Amino acid sequence: MNMKKFLLFFALVATMSLGALAQITSSVVVFSQEGEKFYVVVNGVRQNDAPQTNVKVTGLSAPNYLFKVIFENESLPSIDQNIMTKDVDNIYQDMTYVIKKNNKGVYVMRMNSFAAATGVMTADPNQYAAPLTLQNTTTGGTIQTQTVTTTVDQNMNANPNGASMNVNVVDPETGENVNMNMSVNMNVTGAQTQSSMTTTTVTTTTNVVSSDQVIVNQAQPDHYIMQGYNGPIGCPWPMNEADFAGAQQTINSKSFESDKLTIAKQVLGSNCMTSDQVKWVMTTFSFEDSKIDFAKFAYGHVYDPGNYYKVNDAFTFSSSIDELNQYITGRQ
Repeated sequence: MNMKKFLLFFALVATMSLGALAQITSSVVVFSQEGEKFYVVVNGVRQNDAPQTNVKVTGLSAPNYLFKVIFENESLPSIDQNIMTKDVDNIYQDMTYVIKKNNKGVYVMRMNSFAAATGVMTADPNQYAAPLTLQNTTTGGTIQTQTVTTTVDQNMNANPNGASMNVNVVDPETGENVNMNMSVNMNVTGAQTQSSMTTTTVTTTTNVVSSDQVIVNQAQPDHYIMQGYNGPIGCPWPMNEADFAGAQQTINSKSFESDKLTIAKQVLGSNCMTSDQVKWVMTTFSFEDSKIDFAKFAYGHVYDPGNYYKVNDAFTFSSSIDELNQYITGRQ
């Protein structure tokens, strides 16, 4: 196999590896417990043309989305909910949320169930990103870099540990058809979403049965990326939706306020939260002193301190806002 055909083949392998990892997406089903009809708006885009009691949103590939529920009955206030699509192991989840009234008679949106996602984005199997620049390392230590554009027909049988392929590659210069049958072992070391909406960075090592080796590596982000947020980062990885839902259930299960406060501090002591998550925890407390206590404690464990003004909505008295502000100013 000459060098040009060698590089053409590995352009295919690397692109197929990255493409396969990017296919899984999340879905969210929202339904009303009492049958109220509503619209769902995701990141500012309305999902259903007519109000419904059950709405399913699919193809969610970003790490988080802002959902807004707008009721057909205009007398009912809308609901805002930040939804994360992956669990703590970075696996996409298919989730179901229920709209219901809480103990105070206020409509809320709560997670009802979740499971590992099975949805995939449809794509033409013959369309690959091109041109692709690969680095070829030979046994002699010489490094050659070439940009390759390919037109490919392929059949692939894959499993979690590798793939066998029968590949027909068209040389872009000569037009010659080259048929190759190769075994590829892929070791996927991690997948992280680098931007909030459209960019996916995948760290992949492709090992090929050959005397030459091609390695495709891209760096992982060192912290969570929140859509639209450009402020300081207090802690790198806030709790995902599934873990936070479990914490919500544990906190709400306690009858005494002192127990709720203790558990909330325990959860936050070993985790990171967003300002919105902190605000939700504060709303579970009945007493203003508990809200202030938790808000002060949580400031040192919040991902987005630039958004911490949001927790002020959970206070009943303006004096509490002043007290929290003085505390934060004293820490800076």
